[in-house]
Amino acid sequence: MSPRGVAIPDLRERLFDAAERIVAREGAAGLTSRAVTTEAGCAKGVLHTHFGGVDAFIAELVLDRFARTAAAAQGLPGRAGQDTVAANLNGVALALLDSLDPGVVGLAMTSNTTSQQIRDALAEGAPGFAAIQESLAAYLDAELRLGRLPVGTDTATTALALVGTVHHLLMSGWAGTPDPRGQIERLVALLVPQ
Repeated sequence: MSPRGVAIPDLRERLFDAAERIVAREGAAGLTSRAVTTEAGCAKGVLHTHFGGVDAFIAELVLDRFARTAAAAQGLPGRAGQDTVAANLNGVALALLDSLDPGVVGLAMTSNTTSQQIRDALAEGAPGFAAIQESLAAYLDAELRLGRLPVGTDTATTALALVGTVHHLLMSGWAGTPDPRGQIERLVALLVPQ
C-alpha cells in the first residue's frame, strides 16, 4: 500500500486496471470503490479524491478505453496497402470490441450519472465512436484510391456500418451471449469482399 500523501505514478491507469481485473474476476457487482483501491494497493479514499465517486470513475474508465482505441484507429490510414483490407478492419473492430469488459459497459449504461457524463464528454469532443468511424472512413478512402476496394464503395457508410455494429455488440454483450468476434468477421467480409 502506498503511504498517505505520496504521489502514485500512473494512478489513473493503476485504478482502471484494478477495476477491469475485478469485473473480469467477480463481475460488475464486485466493483466498489473499496474493492478498486484495495486491488490497486491504494488508500481507500483515493478513488473518491481523484474521481469524486464510483460513477465518475466508471465514466472516466469508459472514456479512457474509447480514447485508447480511437488513438490506435488514427494510424489505420497509414496502413493502406498493407495486409488485407479485411484484416485491417477486423483489427480495429476487435480492438474496440475488446476495449471494455461487458460488465463495465453494463455499469456505465445502468447509471444515469455515468452514462450522462460519457455522453457529455463525447459531445464535447472526447474521442470515441465518431473518431474511430472517421479514421475507418479515411482508411477506406485511402484503400479506394489504391484500387483495393471496388470503385463506388461508399466508404463513409461502410465505416458507419462497422462502427455501429461493434457499438451495438459492445453495449449489448452480456455474460452467456455468443462471442461476437465471428459476427464481426462476417460483417467485414460482407462490407469489403475480397
